[in-house]
Amino acid sequence: MQAIKQLYRIGYGPSSSHTIAPFRMAKLYKQHFPECDSYEVLLGGSLAMTAKGHGTIDIMKKALECDDVRFTFDHDDNENDMFITGFIRGEKTETWHGLSLGGGAIRIREFDAGDDDEVYEENGFDAIKEVLRMRCISLTEYVYEHEPDLKEYLKECLKVMFEAVERGLSTVGLLNKDLNYYRVAKKLYEKASDRKDYLIAYSYATCEENAGGGMMCTAPTLGACGILTSLMYYLHHNENVEMDELCDLLAVAGVFGNCIKKNASIAGSTGGCQAEVGTACSMAAAAIAYKEGFELGTIEYAAEMGIEHFLGLTCDPILGYVIIPCIERNAVSILRAYDCAYLAEQLKDVKGNLISFDSVVHAMNYTGNKLAIELKETSLGGLSLEYKYAKR
Repeated sequence: MQAIKQLYRIGYGPSSSHTIAPFRMAKLYKQHFPECDSYEVLLGGSLAMTAKGHGTIDIMKKALECDDVRFTFDHDDNENDMFITGFIRGEKTETWHGLSLGGGAIRIREFDAGDDDEVYEENGFDAIKEVLRMRCISLTEYVYEHEPDLKEYLKECLKVMFEAVERGLSTVGLLNKDLNYYRVAKKLYEKASDRKDYLIAYSYATCEENAGGGMMCTAPTLGACGILTSLMYYLHHNENVEMDELCDLLAVAGVFGNCIKKNASIAGSTGGCQAEVGTACSMAAAAIAYKEGFELGTIEYAAEMGIEHFLGLTCDPILGYVIIPCIERNAVSILRAYDCAYLAEQLKDVKGNLISFDSVVHAMNYTGNKLAIELKETSLGGLSLEYKYAKR
């Protein structure tokens, strides 16, 4: 499996697949061909269908540091393809073909971006459990042995997460004119009185900042960034949990997110929103169970439930914006993550769990492959289609 560090990427919202990944590819192209003064960009798949709502066009212009960029779109392409061709005074240089893989990861055929590098030998949670048992080590020990510099990097991620929440809590006004959506995080925070209220406010603050194109941290994607971010912010600011412990929680969450990334998908354009919100809920449930000191089997049970009850969830953002149903869905999911952790603890002594974490990930992969293309971040079906009918 790849590094957990790759699950937590820092970059501009609103979408890891549609802004962070294209920004990275365009930035690399610019660095390799700095003399280019104009560009042609071809986008395929979900990138083509939601380029406006997801901010792909503007973010690529920003990375290329050029306004003279001609965009074309291949709506029949089923892959998140990106083709960039640069020109110097009208003369063509080189074309790069890239793929947006989900969570901000990219694969460029003409250049090694490093996102395919493997760090862990184990490819599933059953195999990881066997290593822990044989060596008598904890999940965090296992992670830090493979990524000794991870904790320092996660502290950078936490800083970005916290700043996003604080910007979101202090900003008011119109977020999106096409949807007539006004920010509500500050109002939610002002009337918060218990844990659920605060988690909702923090989740909304994060997701509203993300939708506005702010600097964010994937967890494991930007479409689902409100879940783990709200949890980390709540634990630190409301329960005084220290940063080192928060890093441990993100590391534990990352083990489960990594298994999903390896054996299914964290990309809405590949697996629907079960791949984004389902994964984030699973990661958060595992982190909560770990913080509470639950045994490894209970942590796995919580993580398994976090996916199981999101199986089949579609990704159908209205007008292609990462707003409806995305923002509300993040708030629902952080509340569900707590439910999963505590339900796992209650059930462990009275019944066994017939479905392992690895099994539910396999089911998730199967389900995602069966979802219609209209329900995988194309804005062609589901809620997005109903909205279009309602507006007629």
